Amino acid sequence: MAEEVMRNIQWFPGHMTKTRRMIAANLSLVDAVVEILDARIPQSSRNPEMDQMVGAKPRLLLLNKADMADPAATSRWIAAYEKKGYTALAMDCRSGKGIRNFAPAVRERLLAPLLEKRRANGTAGAPIRLMIVGIPNVGKSSFINRMAQSKRAKVEDRPGVTRTKQWVKIGDNMELLDMPGVLWPKFEDQSVAQRLAFTGAINDDIMDLEALASLLLVRLAASYPDALEKRYRMTELSAIQTDGFAMLELLGRKRGMLISGGEVNTERAAITLLDEFRSGKLGRITLEFPEQDR
Repeated sequence: MAEEVMRNIQWFPGHMTKTRRMIAANLSLVDAVVEILDARIPQSSRNPEMDQMVGAKPRLLLLNKADMADPAATSRWIAAYEKKGYTALAMDCRSGKGIRNFAPAVRERLLAPLLEKRRANGTAGAPIRLMIVGIPNVGKSSFINRMAQSKRAKVEDRPGVTRTKQWVKIGDNMELLDMPGVLWPKFEDQSVAQRLAFTGAINDDIMDLEALASLLLVRLAASYPDALEKRYRMTELSAIQTDGFAMLELLGRKRGMLISGGEVNTERAAITLLDEFRSGKLGRITLEFPEQDR
């Protein structure tokens, strides 16, 4: 039932078309592109159109929210991306963990050839300019603010807050061009769309939250059952672990979310699960792994 309800997730607000044009128009102004990913879904949170939009411009992949992801899985993702020739870093922009590795990675790895060329022609003092891109709600604004040590960019736990570009100067002679979050016009793979919805990259207002939470419970029961048992005391999972709605009802009963007649308020249970997963209260969880690990 949940699979049927969630099969056709699509969300592409009009301002995202403007963002795609904005990226193309400003690409010549920067030396490299920093693509911010969600460490819990490092592949699903990559816009498949970004390769075409960015072209041959040097690119760093920054796996944000690493404090909420399975650390072993994050290490495998970093290795997999670097094997493909990317510079990749794990980071948590809200706490600042890993932030010190950013500037050295840019200077010593990502743009080493460019900086050597500048030293040779006497332009070593020119600032490094980086475009910051990524899907909605992945943490671009948190990254900008952490790097600038201020609240220059607006931060909210909902997608689509940043709507215009802005330049931000940071230490170490760098300038960051913050771009609005952008998805792609059609989700061909609905499993990708579901993972984006789980993490909050798609506006909850268009979602059936009970169906979404039921799907997430099936994923968690298969890969991280201990997290459900620890957080919600759901020790009866073995008999219902493929029935997401039954697990949602169980979660609601364990939390005392009952309405008249003893029925479970499954909408409240769904909101609780999604909020607590997205905030990391269920522990460190990754929802997809590099292909060679499958």
